Amino acid sequence: MASTTVGTRTVIVADDTEFVRDRFRSALEASGHRAIPVATGSALLDRLTSAGREIDLIVLDTRLPDRPGVELIRAIRALDLGQLPILVFSGTIASADEVRELASLGVAGYVNEYSATQHILPSLAPYLFPDTFNRRGSPRVQLAIPIQYRFGSTIAAALTLNLGRGGIAIRTTSPLDAGAQVNVRFRLPGTKLDTNADGRIAWSDRRVGMGVQFEQLDPASQTSIDNFVDAHFFSSRKA
Repeated sequence: MASTTVGTRTVIVADDTEFVRDRFRSALEASGHRAIPVATGSALLDRLTSAGREIDLIVLDTRLPDRPGVELIRAIRALDLGQLPILVFSGTIASADEVRELASLGVAGYVNEYSATQHILPSLAPYLFPDTFNRRGSPRVQLAIPIQYRFGSTIAAALTLNLGRGGIAIRTTSPLDAGAQVNVRFRLPGTKLDTNADGRIAWSDRRVGMGVQFEQLDPASQTSIDNFVDAHFFSSRKA
């Protein structure tokens, strides 16, 4: 990363939908960052070639009209030598096989392209400022996707922070108390079915959110989580 102004980052936002590009650009610029919106893979590669040293993060749609996602990411890696964090819009992933292939190319994580504007910067922050976020020894995949959680008769929606084999972290400014029993529902990128799990709050921090430790999860969902974490975490570190 080569941004010279402390706290300021430059992000390429690649999506063929103007609405998505504009929302991410507005959210970044409102926080003092620079956004470079592009609508095609060719335009992304051109900007990376001309301004590569200035780029801190790439957020992209894997269904850009002129170049398939895997091919495009390989082209990016040929230019950046595996240095830049790349996030993929989760709604553009078609299968679990695609998740594994993207993981082998060092994709850092996934974000929801239709996140509310106020959630966009928090979902990008772990990748823009990685040194300020805790690093765990156990495998954790950073993941910013919608999640629904239920506590008693209360149902709330939020975004995830990261996912491990045994639990998931949720970004919220109103976390539940440690020890509270909750039910969570979310859908992993590349899957067609929701994961529904019962768990308890393992940690709670009003500055960050809360962590849910899974206590009851059906075998198929556990296998999907294990495969997602293993493929993404370990493949990303070999890239």
